Amino acid sequence: MDFQKTNSRVSNSGRDKVSGYGIQIGYRTLSVRVEEKQLPAKPKATADPADAIASIDVHLISPEEVYTRYSTHPVHGLDNAVVERKIQDGRNVISPPPTQYWKKALNYIFGGFNFLMWIAFILTLLSYKPLGQPPEVFVLGVAILLLLVIVISATFYALVDWNASRIMKSIKSLIAEEASVIRDGKQVLLPATEIVVGDVVLLGAGDRVPADLRIVQASSDLRFDRSLLTGESDMIPGVLTATSDNALETRNLALNSTFVTQGTCTGITFATGDRTVMGRLVAMSGEKKFKLTTIQKEVWFFTKIISCFALFFFLFSLLLFGVWLRTTYPGYDTTSTAIVNSIGCLTAFVPQGLPISVALSLTVIARRMAKRSVLVKNLATIETLGCMSVLCSDKTGTLTAGKMMLENIAFLDNHFRARDIQEKISTASDPATFTGLKIIHQIARLCNAAKFDALTLNKPVEERTVKGDPTDTALLRFSEALSVPSLEINTAQLLQSWTKHFEIPFNSRNKWALTVTVPNDEKHEIPGWMLVKGGPDVLFPSCSSVLQCDGTSIPFGLNERQKMSALQNEWSNEGKRVLALCRKPLDGTQLGLPANTMEELMYSEIKDLTLVGLVGLRDPPREDVPVAIGTIRRAGVRVFMVTGDFKLTAVAIARQVGIVSQEQIDTIKDVRTAASEKAPPKSRYDVKPSADDAIRSLVLTGEDVSTLTPPDWDVAIGTYTEVVFARTTPEQKMKIVEEIKYRGDNTVAVTGDGVNDAPALKAADIGVAMGSGSDVAKEAAALILLNNDFASIPVAIEMGRLVFDNLKKVTLYLMPAGSYTEFMAVFANVVLGMQLPMTTYQQVCFCITNDVVMSISLMYEKAEADLMTRKPRNVRTDRLTDWRLFVQVYLFIGLMLWPCAMGMWFFYMQRQGLGFYDVILVYNKWQDGWQGFTIDQLTEFVNVGTCIYYVTVVIGQYGTLLSVRNRRVSMVHSNPLWGPRRNLVVPCSMVGTVIIAVVNLYGPGLQQVFNMRPIPGMFWGLPFSFALGILIMDELRKLIVRTYPKSFVAWVAW
Repeated sequence: MDFQKTNSRVSNSGRDKVSGYGIQIGYRTLSVRVEEKQLPAKPKATADPADAIASIDVHLISPEEVYTRYSTHPVHGLDNAVVERKIQDGRNVISPPPTQYWKKALNYIFGGFNFLMWIAFILTLLSYKPLGQPPEVFVLGVAILLLLVIVISATFYALVDWNASRIMKSIKSLIAEEASVIRDGKQVLLPATEIVVGDVVLLGAGDRVPADLRIVQASSDLRFDRSLLTGESDMIPGVLTATSDNALETRNLALNSTFVTQGTCTGITFATGDRTVMGRLVAMSGEKKFKLTTIQKEVWFFTKIISCFALFFFLFSLLLFGVWLRTTYPGYDTTSTAIVNSIGCLTAFVPQGLPISVALSLTVIARRMAKRSVLVKNLATIETLGCMSVLCSDKTGTLTAGKMMLENIAFLDNHFRARDIQEKISTASDPATFTGLKIIHQIARLCNAAKFDALTLNKPVEERTVKGDPTDTALLRFSEALSVPSLEINTAQLLQSWTKHFEIPFNSRNKWALTVTVPNDEKHEIPGWMLVKGGPDVLFPSCSSVLQCDGTSIPFGLNERQKMSALQNEWSNEGKRVLALCRKPLDGTQLGLPANTMEELMYSEIKDLTLVGLVGLRDPPREDVPVAIGTIRRAGVRVFMVTGDFKLTAVAIARQVGIVSQEQIDTIKDVRTAASEKAPPKSRYDVKPSADDAIRSLVLTGEDVSTLTPPDWDVAIGTYTEVVFARTTPEQKMKIVEEIKYRGDNTVAVTGDGVNDAPALKAADIGVAMGSGSDVAKEAAALILLNNDFASIPVAIEMGRLVFDNLKKVTLYLMPAGSYTEFMAVFANVVLGMQLPMTTYQQVCFCITNDVVMSISLMYEKAEADLMTRKPRNVRTDRLTDWRLFVQVYLFIGLMLWPCAMGMWFFYMQRQGLGFYDVILVYNKWQDGWQGFTIDQLTEFVNVGTCIYYVTVVIGQYGTLLSVRNRRVSMVHSNPLWGPRRNLVVPCSMVGTVIIAVVNLYGPGLQQVFNMRPIPGMFWGLPFSFALGILIMDELRKLIVRTYPKSFVAWVAW
């Protein structure tokens, strides 16, 4: 059975025929020398993953044997009936690595502050028995409570982790990976999960390899990114014959989850899903290693500091008892009591609400991001985006819609809009005056790597699905729709008359694409044409003649070049991408050469071209981009454009979207002049514009970037707010990101969607890819905008800042009571010889119930009005807990809260007839007969007094909670009940914490076991005045900060 000759993307030579198929397949020779030897046969496949990988031998057999082994055909592919049978073997999905639940369980049980709780539990248990003589039920109750704390914390962490994972899985399911496959003789796009063994898969630049493939066709510039497999970032060439007997090292296999970074190829699927090399490696290697993000590092740093303080004061308390109290004041405390009381140091310093708030915040973010169809690969990385100080954005497909349309066509002597073609030809006296259009049509259609999906060919041209980049897609739609019978412009006839013989795809280094076409019949005088399209500034130097509209050509002299360059600049200033279409006859050129030789020949032939004409393509900015960039810039983030497009086009789009706002735009000359005059900075961290500097704009080309010196970079990054980098290569984009990161304490985010953006996305602190972008870009990014919604970026910045802001508020809320007021109770007992004013049970209960309930409400706080007008957080210097926060904790709120609680303790004792000095510095005198009271009376006084202390702290935290909700704004303008900062979780948490206190004081079982007691009514009312006092004092502090922003109070404000 004969099949039509295919349009191969590689060199076709007479010797490269597959026997039995009657068609030609172009095999490329190796680009590296390989020693000819007999490669050994492979052992049979086994069930063991390592042995299975070692047994792969498909790379050692010829393409003919590959087709035979997998019962497939290079042109026809697989029949649908065969596909239905093969898909029963399993879908093309790699199973996730088996979860090591025991490791997760250990992390839940012992992670965070739980290890301190375990220490407290074990010591409390020892205090009960054998140290307790006799054992006290109170001590056993505290031990059980601590164990309950551990269980509840571990369960909460597990539930939050499960919920976040569930949400993330639902978002990831929205990413539809597709593959281009030949089935029943048609090229179709289908979900990668439906690929079966034997499928003929076509790959282009930017595609993820969907299964393990044996390469049978390849362009000469084929390159793969195998970093996911090998860990190496070097690009690996793709070839047709084996370069190693090792399947992991040979270069004629395209392995699952690697990426095509350059060129095109066709491969035969030999393994899918868990049977691929990647699938087997996943089965062997298990889970990925966990890396801490910036917020996780901050919390972990704080956890270590707090844990060290807690352990230090706990051991110091025990040391005081053993060295001083036990000998100086015998009988004051037993060993068991001393240990239990000292455990208060552990519980006092442990802010149990913080890890819970971190976990809860991730869940809240997951829900919000899911609503916007934003995929965050690691939820905690969103906080890194909140630290962003520079955003480097690609242009095409990111700032623009990625939906190009061909709008203008120009010859040397005529130019017009594409939509006016039919009208101009119909009104022309002689249609032959537009003969040049036929050549434009030929180049646009044949020098094109885009293809229509065969399943959509019955639809109108504008509705068809296209596999290709935006530029080729625009040219493909234009040429397909163009039909002018009077000029014999017909796409179907063109494709029948000509065949692609060789192709060099467009890449960001050459800035051009080349196709060699040969006629299918003998009618044509020319044996072949070299068709070239690319940047006018790149191709003009290679042109020696220029075509006129009637098809005649004249020399391409200085005047002609200036005329075409002026038109290019005019279109570019309108934001259009301008392409030059050129051609050259291949008279006397030998075409039947190996691919590598052919490629070298074509490079040498890029001269004496005929410039056929220019085409202008418009890719409008996304509607949401200008507003989003305005929001980002107001947030103190500089937005740079980094594109491979022409300088004037890039600047025009930058003006349209708001990246450039100045009329005067500096160039490389201004940078070098400033660098020669400017003194070198004292530190690389100082290289950034100050708030008082005027906004300045700069445009640099890739050629400029390659010549910049360190002082030049200091000026470019440290002086300019608006920068456009044009005509850049992938390596230059990565260089730009690295130079920006090196200076000014910058946290750099990069947005992009193409293969050429992948190196910069990887180099950035956080990469952002568009959902419609290439697979390689999405793999390199940490954040994927599935709906291509650029407006999600400022939302993500706000969320990142909000997470950090709210965690700071949680820390500030927890420490005055937990780490200060509770500690002062232990300090008064150990050092000042006073009965413990807050029992260990009350401290533990307060930390894990009252404080947690109240602190959780802060995670639902909305952004403060000035959140997106503040400067970005400096990751190096702006910590979660800094000295300003400790001033607020220990010298302001805490300095009001603990004296209030202690004052209530002394006030109650005074009402019982015990003065100040009858309570403090008593030590072992507190026994039967002290000041005329029995030991039972004294014990009851202490039991009630501890409950009063506990209630005062609980209600006093109302003032702390309402104070920390805002950094600067008065609560009058941001109350939790109504208005823009409404947060109904706050009043609910206030009610909840009082209910917990009531249950503690009035619960019969708690009274018996933990000596909890009801308290007089006045001691319920007074703490509310203390809370109000704390709030009023903080309102006065905020008023001073707002009124006198340069005062000392404003300087120390958190």
